[in-house]
Amino acid sequence: MLNELFAILAPIMISTGIGYLWGKSGTEFPTDFISRIVMNIGTPCLIIGVMAKVEVKPEIMGGVALATAIVMTAMGLIGCLWLRLVKLPIATYLPPLIFPNNGNMGLPLCLFAFGQTGLALALGSFMVMMIATFTVGLVLVTEGGWRERLTSVAKQPVIYSMAIAVVLLVTHTALPRWLGNTVDLLGGIAIPLMTTALGVSLATLKIQFLSRSIAFSLGRVFGGLLLGYIVCHFMGLTGVSRAVVLLQSAMPIAVFNYLLALRYNRQPEEVAAMVLVSTLIAFVGLPFLLASLL
Repeated sequence: MLNELFAILAPIMISTGIGYLWGKSGTEFPTDFISRIVMNIGTPCLIIGVMAKVEVKPEIMGGVALATAIVMTAMGLIGCLWLRLVKLPIATYLPPLIFPNNGNMGLPLCLFAFGQTGLALALGSFMVMMIATFTVGLVLVTEGGWRERLTSVAKQPVIYSMAIAVVLLVTHTALPRWLGNTVDLLGGIAIPLMTTALGVSLATLKIQFLSRSIAFSLGRVFGGLLLGYIVCHFMGLTGVSRAVVLLQSAMPIAVFNYLLALRYNRQPEEVAAMVLVSTLIAFVGLPFLLASLL
């Protein structure tokens, strides 16, 4: 069991560690360029390539996506109530509670734990999170009108790749070999760049407001896991579907929350601290969660 856990976690920890050391070394890392490559090329190709090959019933994929949406909605409602009780600004503190890091960390974790099927189901969860981030997330942090928000969503290639992937999955359509090889090649850059960029980001973040960061980090990781258990129970999810929903629900606060806070001046230093603390908590807890799911 220990060997199996190490085989799953080692690639993620090593690649994240490489990024962390890179960030600490002071060597230039073009984060904006890497993010654009991942979001505009790597991730869309990864989604299309995996969905074109994996044999997953659409209803199973839909169940995972629906479960993820319910968990995120419940987390949002509970988080909103919590923030009102403690009188903290919703625009700053609600996105970190809602949006987990089920891309940089969740995708490789599900891939190494459950293979291509796990990755495909994790992509279903990831797609829900991405849609929510570029709609609900932008609504929460921005002050612009609906036209600007919808324009921002429409510019995201990952949205169109999701639509293509759903069509391929439902119609059981295979890509031409040349096109399949191309999207596989380009999609292969997404996960290693995600984990390396995560490490670089962690190296540049600083912990401030420690007690509050711990509270929100515990709420994101363990609150998400608890909601995942409840939703899986009532939806009757089992096997790999259940495991993927639980893993994705227990992911730490996404680095993207920090980028949004930085861009729209929503106390980015405190959000950065929450990202770092929640990631450390997740790394400590993941072996125990994986051991219970394998």
